[in-house]
Amino acid sequence: MRIGLLGAPGSGKGTQAKKLMADRNIPQVSTGDMLREAVAAGTRFGLKAKSVMESGNLVPDEVVLGIISERLAQPDAQDGFILDGFPRTTQQARDLEELLDEIGTPLDAAVLMDVDFDVLMKRLTGRRTCSLTGKLLNVYFSSQEELDECTNAGGELIQREDDNEETISNRLDVYRENTEPLIDHYRGKGKLIVVDADGPIDEIYERLVAALDGV
Repeated sequence: MRIGLLGAPGSGKGTQAKKLMADRNIPQVSTGDMLREAVAAGTRFGLKAKSVMESGNLVPDEVVLGIISERLAQPDAQDGFILDGFPRTTQQARDLEELLDEIGTPLDAAVLMDVDFDVLMKRLTGRRTCSLTGKLLNVYFSSQEELDECTNAGGELIQREDDNEETISNRLDVYRENTEPLIDHYRGKGKLIVVDADGPIDEIYERLVAALDGV
């Protein structure tokens, strides 16, 4: 099974990818992780990425595609993979398709983890970390008992600076602008699967597995 996971920040695609990875015994191929690993290993494309990153620039698509090619050539990806974080634009999708066709591993499906933007705002702006335990909480979705457990023990519920409403709204706007054409691209190819990603983690995973049945 070879799939690409699409979803906005806060859609839970990383969480679901890890569950799917464990169940299907296939790797989650995250572009962020791949870049770090390739740079650390000093691979051909990793060295190219390192020089670009050290100059403070964004790693160009052709280098990211080269790193993806290196990663998918590894033994653990021969029976399938879950691509997370790439592509993000239709041009990247076309370039990825060309690469995957060349190495004989085309995507079986592109899975959109679909969540209403109001819910995403609550998931992201409501995130807090207990200063005592480091436990991740959410002022909208965690129980009052969990929140009180931290504060009653003398802890504080800490919000990351970039989890404010303005920053999150901008991130979601950028995602929407880039990804809506990408969704249409995969829909047009008959490869788009939409999964309702609102609700408890285990229920969402059940929907994901059901949607992938036969893929």
